[in-house]
Amino acid sequence: MESDPSSVSQRNFIVLGGSYGGVSTAHYLLKHVVPSLPNPESYQVIVVSASSRAMCRPACPRALISDDLLPQGKLFVSIPKAFEPYAESSFRFVHGTATNLDHINRTISIHLVNNGTEKIGFYALIIATGASTPSPLLGLNHDEEFLRLNWVAFRKSLPNARSIVIAGSGPAGIETAGELGEYLNGRAGWFRSKLANPKVTITVVTAGSKILPALRPAIAEKAETYLSQVGVSVIKNRREKSVSPNGAGTDDVTAKATLTLDDGKTLDADLYIPATGTSPNTSFVHQGLLTAHKLVDTNPSTLRVDQAGPRIYAVGDAASYARPAVHVILAAIPVLCANIKRDLLLAAGKDSASVSEDRLFKEDTRETQMVPIGKGKGVGAAMGYQMPSFLVWLIKGRDYWLWTTGNLWSGKQWAKES
Repeated sequence: MESDPSSVSQRNFIVLGGSYGGVSTAHYLLKHVVPSLPNPESYQVIVVSASSRAMCRPACPRALISDDLLPQGKLFVSIPKAFEPYAESSFRFVHGTATNLDHINRTISIHLVNNGTEKIGFYALIIATGASTPSPLLGLNHDEEFLRLNWVAFRKSLPNARSIVIAGSGPAGIETAGELGEYLNGRAGWFRSKLANPKVTITVVTAGSKILPALRPAIAEKAETYLSQVGVSVIKNRREKSVSPNGAGTDDVTAKATLTLDDGKTLDADLYIPATGTSPNTSFVHQGLLTAHKLVDTNPSTLRVDQAGPRIYAVGDAASYARPAVHVILAAIPVLCANIKRDLLLAAGKDSASVSEDRLFKEDTRETQMVPIGKGKGVGAAMGYQMPSFLVWLIKGRDYWLWTTGNLWSGKQWAKES
């Protein structure tokens, strides 16, 4: 199936990605951009996603342990259902994966979940395809079914595990270690800084001199103390050199693994979880539009992909404009959509004097990160200020942001143009 990008009867706004950036952009376009255009009925917003459900990915460190720990109805939310309030002609959901962006002829090729293919022409394109995690336990690398199958397999192996190794000391690695530590080992008493004789040996390996590199050393040290209280130890200044067998922790989440570190020492693990960053989902994008790190080369102020031609944009973990963080993505959405609106009004023939100027995005680089460690503890900072453990629990640790995602997925968060 193929559509004409120059069709006057219908102009497609294609949003690639069904997570924070993609779902938010689609809602904002439908609420505030399309209605402001001449002949709004001639525009359709199309969301393309490999998963038909959006999920709160930050919740994976707790969710991977048991379905009983978080409300599943809030963890996974149907994307098509979230857009049912809009006119049927104004929105379309395509369940598939982008395979090729032809930015010259302005088409996107999609591999559909039913193994079919579709090529769709676009009038405007927003790339919000996010990034994949090295461990399939920690994100929607494919779809909900794939994620759940990996969770089920991991859970079956968990009762027999006596050693777990987690590579990586960013939030995902530290949160996973904390959740597993408390679930398997419990927590040390009030006046103890370390859990004696944990049932399961849990080790975090990091190449850095401290864990949680985005936070100041004092906060990282506090996090390490909380980890020791649930039986987690940390090996610092050591890089993982190899993992045997191949595919342990990535292709097979239940495989026993042997890690060789760069100092020659080895670690044996009944379960191994790689949590060393993410890889942007940009394989469908022409190399000339990517940075050396495979991110979409995005104007950091306007969020346009300047080299790709008119009305092509990027936001979220696949884009180069800012560091990957949910709060950064959400701050970018109003700026992105204001610039899309400007471009569309100008393309529709509006005089430039009657259209507002570009809005410029400026990343907030202040120290901001919250890291729960088990169900009752946590460390973090917000806008440069250190947060007490209780506040980290209250804001994030209770349910890993699920108290916020309902309004986000439904579009209520974007009810007002900002």
